[in-house]
Amino acid sequence: MINFKLPDEVLKVFNKLKKAGYEIYLVGGSVRNLLLGKKTTNWDFTTNATPHEILKIFKEGFYNNQFGTVGVPQKSGLIFEITTFRSEKGYTDKRHPDQIRWGKTLIEDLSRRDFTINALAFDGKQIIDPYQGQKDLQAKVIKTVGEPQARFNEDALRLLRAVRIAAELGFMIEEKTLAAIKKYRKNIHVISAERIREEIFKILASPYPADGFFLLRSTGLLKEILPELDACFGVAQKSPKRHHVYDVGTHLVMSLKFCKAKDPIVRLATLLHDVGKPKVVSKNQDNIITFYNHEIVGTKIVEEIAKKLKLAKKDSQKLITLVRWHQFSVDERQTDKALRRFIRRVGKENLEDMLALRIADRLGGGAKETSWRLELFKKRLQEVQKQPFTVADLKIDGYDVMKILNIKPGPRVGEILNHLFQKVEEGKLPNKREILLEEIKNISLKDN
Repeated sequence: MINFKLPDEVLKVFNKLKKAGYEIYLVGGSVRNLLLGKKTTNWDFTTNATPHEILKIFKEGFYNNQFGTVGVPQKSGLIFEITTFRSEKGYTDKRHPDQIRWGKTLIEDLSRRDFTINALAFDGKQIIDPYQGQKDLQAKVIKTVGEPQARFNEDALRLLRAVRIAAELGFMIEEKTLAAIKKYRKNIHVISAERIREEIFKILASPYPADGFFLLRSTGLLKEILPELDACFGVAQKSPKRHHVYDVGTHLVMSLKFCKAKDPIVRLATLLHDVGKPKVVSKNQDNIITFYNHEIVGTKIVEEIAKKLKLAKKDSQKLITLVRWHQFSVDERQTDKALRRFIRRVGKENLEDMLALRIADRLGGGAKETSWRLELFKKRLQEVQKQPFTVADLKIDGYDVMKILNIKPGPRVGEILNHLFQKVEEGKLPNKREILLEEIKNISLKDN
C-alpha cells in the first residue's frame, strides 16, 4: 500500500464515486508527479461511470465533449477532469479517434495512452502499472505504450509531446521511440499552429529548454516546425576578432540555456535573436565573418514566425522588438540622448528582458556574463530614466500654458510644450513645476 498525501478535494472525488459503487482512479501525469515528488495541480481521474452518471453525483459538473470527460469545478478554483474508461478506433486525421466507445476496464483505458509514464493509475492505495511506467520513471526514459508507430500515427501531436515531456523532466527518449519520431516527423504538419505553439512554449518554459531544442533538431522536428532556426546550424561564426565558439544555431540554443528570464516570449526572442544571420553571412577582405544588418533581416523572419505560430498581438510585438533592437551598443561614449532613444525604441517595460537577452547572448557565445561597459550601461539606463521621456512627463501641462498665456486650445499650446520638453531633455531646464511655469511667463513676455 502506498500512502500519498492527497488534497481533501481529491479525496472527496474518490469517496463520492466509490460510495456510489463506481471504480475511480487518479491517472496519467498526476500519478507520475506523485511518484516523482513533484507538485500537482492537474488532477485527472478515470472511472467506469458514464458521463451522465458522473453528473448525477457532481451536480456542479459540466460535459460538452465527445471524449467522456466531465469537468468538476472545485472551491480552490481548480477544475478536476473525470473521464469514463474508453477505447478508441481509427485515426484518419492523425489527431483524433474516428470512433470512441466506453470501456469496461481500467487496463483497456490505459492501453490507449501515449507513454508508459502516463499509463499509470492510482486507486488510493496502490499503483496500477501494466506497462512498467515506474521502471521507465526510474530509468528516466520516455517510451510509448506498445508500438511507437501505432501511437504516433494515432496522434501526431505525440511527436512533440515526447520532446516536451523529456525537456520538462530531464529524461531521454527510448531508442525505438526516438527512431519512430524521426521516421514520422512530417506527420506534425497535420497539427494546428495553435497546438504546435503550445508545445513549443511548454518546452521554452521547461527546466531544460536547450535540451528540448537540441532534441527537436536531432529528431528532425525542428526543420518541420521552425525551419528558420534549423537553417542556423552549420553557419560558422568563429573567425579572427570574433569571440564566438559555436555555429549560429548552437549559439542560439546555448543562449536559451543561459536565459534567466522566465517569460516564454523572452526565451523565444533569445532563441531567435540571430535567426537572420544565415541570410547575410559574408567574409570581408581580412577573412573575418560578418553578419551586417542581421537584426533587420531577423526582424522580418520573426514577424513571419509570429504569424505562423499565431501569437497574440502583444506577444508578437514584444518578440519583434527584442529581436530588432538586441544589437544595441554599450559604448560608454554614448550621450544621454542616445540612451533615451534606445529606451524609447525598446520600451521601458522591456528593458529588463532586453538585458536578460544580452547576458544570455554573451554566455551563449562563450563570453563572460558581464563586462564593465555593460554594468556602466545598466547604471546609466537607470539614471536617464529619472528624466522625462515625453511631453506627458513634464511637471506642467497644456492647461498651465493656456491659463498663463490666456490662449485657447490649438497648435500653439503643443509648440510651447514641445519647446519646454526639448530644453528639459537637453538639460537646459530642470523638470520642476515652478521653473517651468516661470519659463511660460517668459515666453509670454517675449511674445509681447
